[in-house]
Amino acid sequence: MDLDMYKHPASLESFEKLQSFGNIMIPAGSGELASGLVGEGRMAEPEDIVSFIEQDILGKLPLRGKKILITAGPTYEAIDPVRFIGNHSSGKMGFEIAKASANLGAEVVLISGPTHQKVSHSLINVVPVVSAADMYNAVHEHFNTVDVAVLSAAVADFTPKEVSNQKIKKKSDTLTLELGRTKDILASLGDIKTSQYLVGFALETNNELENAKGKLKRKNLNLIVLNSLNDKGAGFKGDTNKVTFIDDAGNITENS
Repeated sequence: MDLDMYKHPASLESFEKLQSFGNIMIPAGSGELASGLVGEGRMAEPEDIVSFIEQDILGKLPLRGKKILITAGPTYEAIDPVRFIGNHSSGKMGFEIAKASANLGAEVVLISGPTHQKVSHSLINVVPVVSAADMYNAVHEHFNTVDVAVLSAAVADFTPKEVSNQKIKKKSDTLTLELGRTKDILASLGDIKTSQYLVGFALETNNELENAKGKLKRKNLNLIVLNSLNDKGAGFKGDTNKVTFIDDAGNITENS
């Protein structure tokens, strides 16, 4: 559109009428026009159009402006350079929570143990870790900057007190490992949280509800998500899950 046409009262009236119906107008670009005039009327550059649309959509998302920390996957506790103590966590739940949060506009810090899960999203910063100690340090590095922390990782409760720097050979029929407790990441955050909303997970095999309620209170959580391995379709590595949400007000909600 040429400058004279763009600035014509009839055009300006049409623009105002369209916007009064709730339409959004991408501003025209400025520069040299087909007529030789210089000014407003050029079509906005494609990258500017894409950026405008992205910002408009993001600005309307419910988690826009929020920052969320999410942990995912297992941790590996080294025995020697070859072997480790781990668990069956795939990291799938944490990665899906991260993607859902980012799609709702949140900036996400995803701290993940070893996993085959992948994610590519401009709002997700993946921080890879290996051991429980690594995850503890990474979580505490970011916790003070977030609004919400969702700790869905399956962190080892115990780690070998001594790690051999050489592969342990089969010299006898038995092998004894002395294990020590790892730092409790969730409890440590419950002790220092200020305004953060803290979410934990409980994977239980018996006395599920009672154990989850105890963990919620003991670790000063706002919400706990209960998984029971006794429920069909729940547990590790699956594409489905069945959970129970318990908040610090005593509300219980089942979801599957």
